[in-house]
Amino acid sequence: MTKRLNIIQILPELEVGGVERGTVQISKALVKRGHTAIVMSGGGRLVQELHALGAEHIEIPIGAKKLSSIFLIYKLMRIFVDKKIDIVHSRSRLPSWLVWGALKFLPKDKRPIWVTTVHGPYSVNAYSSIMIKGDQVIAVSNFIKRYVMENYRDAHRKSITVIPRGIEKNLHLKDFLPSDLWEKNWQQQFQLEESAKILTIAGRLTRWKGQLDFIQLIAGLRKKGINAFGLIVGAAHKSNQAYESELKVAANKYNVTPYIIFLGSRTDLMEIFSISDCAYSLAKKPEAFGRTTIEALSLGTPVIGYDHGGTSEILDSVFPRGKIPLNDIHTAIDRTIEILTNPPPIAENHPYTAENMELATLRLYELSAQQALLS
Repeated sequence: MTKRLNIIQILPELEVGGVERGTVQISKALVKRGHTAIVMSGGGRLVQELHALGAEHIEIPIGAKKLSSIFLIYKLMRIFVDKKIDIVHSRSRLPSWLVWGALKFLPKDKRPIWVTTVHGPYSVNAYSSIMIKGDQVIAVSNFIKRYVMENYRDAHRKSITVIPRGIEKNLHLKDFLPSDLWEKNWQQQFQLEESAKILTIAGRLTRWKGQLDFIQLIAGLRKKGINAFGLIVGAAHKSNQAYESELKVAANKYNVTPYIIFLGSRTDLMEIFSISDCAYSLAKKPEAFGRTTIEALSLGTPVIGYDHGGTSEILDSVFPRGKIPLNDIHTAIDRTIEILTNPPPIAENHPYTAENMELATLRLYELSAQQALLS
């Protein structure tokens, strides 16, 4: 093992989401390997879990988009020096700008190595360009690496490493079954008929995630005589509460209100996917990775998704039959009927595991630290 490293990951908040979950996973791996894991964020539901792993959390409004955030640069400098930080890993644009400012003011011999992760296809502008200024740059999929290379002329000078996010493979098993208590509570709450085909879309309620397409899909399937029930898992951001009402209006318009269930934010997504006959990734914009896609597939649930972004990459290697053209509701309907009638096999071995992500990230940290010592 390399020397014990002090590593801080910085992101706006620690609420539930792919970036946040990946941060916790890396913290767990760091602690297990004997390194010091610190996370800086504005707080959130995952802080308690982070503490339980043996990691430290520093609560600072690092993602607050206001002019006074510039004063956090001095605080970052103090933290980097006082805690003898070896590596700072920033996972979002505003925190990355503040980290950049802090590193500029520190003497070279006190500057930690700077790692950035490009988590999405950010709008192409000077503000977003900060994400490729790290000493090491991580892209969460080949799609994101191509996007960066195509849109930022300085990207070819950087070391960009593709490290896909991953799921806990020991939890997401093909033979996973919900507990009897969970099943009982589910049936009592929703009382779905045995003949019901349970179809699920999971993700934050936002226009580009495709929930409206999903409602149209359920309507089309029912017109064709399929006893389809659509589960919409996810909540709207506090700034977008009206969108759920808009979706409910759409469900009424397409005459499927009794067949669409809004579940809100859930902690039992594994159980929901495991009882689903099919899951969907219908994002209008390409997903950077496609976490829910690989979660469902690993549980043995087929996934139908639009052929772009990280979702397309996952489907290519795990379930090619699930790919459909972007915005093609008719094909989505036909493919659903085909899969419900005769489900194709789902590849069980895939590289999208938390273990692979953790090993690759720790390897990047440790090699970077070793190179810094030699330089």
